[in-house]
Amino acid sequence: MRQMLQIMKARLLAGEDLVMVTVTASSGATPRGAGARMLVGKAGRICGTIGGGAVEYRSEGIAKTVLEEKSSRGHDFTLTREDVQNLGMICGGACNVFFHYLSAGDKDVLALAEEAETRFARGEDTWLVSDLSGGGRLYLTDKSDTALLPHLTRQPHRAQLQGKELYIEQIVTGGRVYVFGGGHVAQELVPVLSHVGFRCVVMDDRPEFADKALFPAAEQVVLGDFRRISDFLSIGSEDYVCVMTRGHAGDTIVQAQVLRCRPCYCGVIGSRHKAAGVRKVLKEEYGLSEEALNSVTTPIGISIGAETPAEIAISIAAQLIAHRAERNRR
Repeated sequence: MRQMLQIMKARLLAGEDLVMVTVTASSGATPRGAGARMLVGKAGRICGTIGGGAVEYRSEGIAKTVLEEKSSRGHDFTLTREDVQNLGMICGGACNVFFHYLSAGDKDVLALAEEAETRFARGEDTWLVSDLSGGGRLYLTDKSDTALLPHLTRQPHRAQLQGKELYIEQIVTGGRVYVFGGGHVAQELVPVLSHVGFRCVVMDDRPEFADKALFPAAEQVVLGDFRRISDFLSIGSEDYVCVMTRGHAGDTIVQAQVLRCRPCYCGVIGSRHKAAGVRKVLKEEYGLSEEALNSVTTPIGISIGAETPAEIAISIAAQLIAHRAERNRR
């Protein structure tokens, strides 16, 4: 979403009218659920996707009409048996799509894009609200908005408030992925996680590995003492932790500290045999509870037979994506 807003701002400043196409609700077997977006210009789709295929193709056509008429609108795709055949789908469903018309140089939208970038940079929980009954007006909000607070959830959804039909989606989450150890797996992992929307911070106690040049996609790269993590970082319940230092001793000392911070996920690289030894030390020497120890995922990643650093990185990223999706559903 961050990249889409950046592109949107640049195109609007260049004098181009745009349409932001958003799936605001879906049911059954539709290509993408609520929250799927794409940006469309006069020449067609610019970035993003609402699932590809015939639904996206038809939506591009509607977007071009919206550009001509300079007016936002909604459209419902009801995939009955006949629609399924016409749209090339293999099973039925329905989705509601809204087409936000964005005029070139729109000061309100440009201000929104600038404010969103500031919030992305700060990592502040932020929701994008679309007033579907008010011509698709877009605005940002956060948990200080008491009227909307009950509707500010992790899942994108439509809501009724004071006679208005709103679509609400969280676009910035405060949580980060803290990667301890800047070795080969971390170097493969960070770009993958960044590409799927995780904000990464890497920490290592070796200058040659705590190097921003190795992690251009990371939000921050920290050179520090693993024995004093709190001097450099602040980890909370919204954060994910991946422990992959150069040895058992480093992994142990990192876990002893981060588990007391109660991150939403803590994964540790290594074998089950290694994990059993580390667990014993954490319990007997550091006094960590069974609850804390049971919250550790080790070996980190899903089982896909991964062997190379790149393959291991994919397995870890998949596990974090699954964990994030489950938290969002809850």
